[in-house]
Parts: sequence; structure tokens; C-alpha cells
Amino acid sequence: MNIEGLRYAQAVSRTRSFSAAARDYGVTQPALSNGVARLEAELGVKLFDRSPRGVTPTAHGARVLPMIDRALEALDSVTAEARRLIGPAAGAIRVGVSPLIGADLVGCAFSAARALSRPRDLVLREADLDLLRVALKDGELDVLLVPEVESMPAHRHRTIFTEAVVVIDPALSPGADGPVELSDAAGADFILVPDTCGLTTFTTRLFQDADLPLRTYPGEAASYRVLDEWARLGVGAALLPGSKVTANHAGCRPLVRGGRPVEISYEAVWGRDNPLGADLEAFVGHLADSAACRPTGRRPDGANRADRDADPLSPGSS
Repeated sequence: MNIEGLRYAQAVSRTRSFSAAARDYGVTQPALSNGVARLEAELGVKLFDRSPRGVTPTAHGARVLPMIDRALEALDSVTAEARRLIGPAAGAIRVGVSPLIGADLVGCAFSAARALSRPRDLVLREADLDLLRVALKDGELDVLLVPEVESMPAHRHRTIFTEAVVVIDPALSPGADGPVELSDAAGADFILVPDTCGLTTFTTRLFQDADLPLRTYPGEAASYRVLDEWARLGVGAALLPGSKVTANHAGCRPLVRGGRPVEISYEAVWGRDNPLGADLEAFVGHLADSAACRPTGRRPDGANRADRDADPLSPGSS
């Protein structure tokens, strides 16, 4: 069975798009589509359906694609272990960090690096998401700690932490402190930030997924800290991860969708061919375990899988 075809199918499953999967792998869309088609012919089942709303797994695909994930994860682990045995890599782990990643999660990363069988140092780089992704692909970074807002199907993934999202809107019912339904919050004008840390992407897709219009304030905040301040002043409403709210204040309430908490997830992303592969896998595992102990969030089900079967932006599936 052609491994490339398996990876192509996994990429389409993650991105829900043949074109996005092809861009990430640096191949043409016809080449990727033909690779998936050959795999489907070899398996004797159709894996994907296409519609105006995107690409979705067929009934057979929903059964087979998680098995492909597990098979490729096992193959990557074998390759990483073989490379470690041939010539263990030396040096620090270079970690790219989104501005949305808090200092406490960074602290967990240092603890995870010290917990390795051969402890390593960390070298941190905080930057915009696009710059981090390019640096990872170019081999300038070993692993990214970023919000789950854009798939990189050619790389390995693991969810490390999930936390609740709050809505800040002084116009909400005075004195109320219960959760706010997304549909009820949709009437406000939401302040956005430059789409560099992942928060604006998360907000936009959350409303799109719920088929709700996103009304936006005509200006733009420079950072999530300014976003918090402006929302408290009544300039507009804002969505923020709970850990990014600077202080308790009126108008800050948990956000729910259909009665279920809206959550944002953070993930580790690293290359399949990195010479630190075995240590990176152990590092991410320690990080997920350490982050699970944080009081502001939870470790999601299936966090030890290389990928999530559901859309990572969908509330309740993160």
C-alpha cells in the first residue's frame, strides 16, 4: 500500500479540503487527488464526499480514516525510534510560541523538557502564526505551541490543553453571571485583533460554524490585552480564552453553544522527519500531562492521538 496515498488521505481528512492539503504538501491538487483516488481503488471504498460546504468523510471513510491515522502514527514512531538508536540528536528543543500561549503553559513546557530521560534545554521564539509555521517548515524550529485554528497536515499534531471561552460585553443583562448562548451574544459588535495569534480565526469560524452573522466593530485592537480593555470600556464585545481575561469585571460571562461550553484548544505541532523525533514525542506527552493539571482547563478526550477526527474549532469537539 502506498504510504504517500495514506498521508494524502489523512491530510484531506484534517483540512476538509483537497486544495488545502495539496498546498501543505507542496504538490498540485490533481496529483493529490489522483493519490487519494488510487488509495480508494486499492481499498475498494470511497473515502470522501464533496459538496458546496466542503469535503466530508463517507460512512466508510469515517471508519477507515481513524485507522489510517493510527497506522501512520505507528510508522512515524518506528522511524523516530530508529533514528534515535542510530544517532541520538543533541541540543536544545527550539519551541515556537503563539502570543496566545500563556506563561503558565510555557512553564509546563520547561517542566516537560526536564522530565525527558535526557533532559533538554528549551529555546523559545514568540511570533505571529504565519512566521512560526514557515520557521517550522524550514527547520528553524522543532515544535510549535499554537491554538488549533489551522491544520498543517504534513506534520504531527497533539492537543495539549483546552480551556473555556468567555464573552465580554457590558451590554449584557446587568447583575447576571450565568452563561451566555452564542446566538444571544451575536447581536453585539465584536472587536477583533490582527489575525496573527489565532483568536480572530477562531472567532470567525465559530460564528460561521453556527451559521450566525459576525458583526464587527470598525476598528481593531492591537492585542488581546487591548481587546479586553476596550470591551470593558464598552467599545464593543469580545471573545477571549478565560485565562486571557485580566480581571473579573461586569459583563464577562462564560460562552455556551446549545448549552455546552465553547472552548478553544491548543496543540503541539512538529515535523515527522525531525531528528529529535523520539524526544519531541516524549516532550509533548509530558507537556500534555502537565498542562492537564492546570485549573483553568482540561485535557480533551483522545489527546494522545496524532489528530482529532472532528473539527478542532467546533465547540464541544475540542
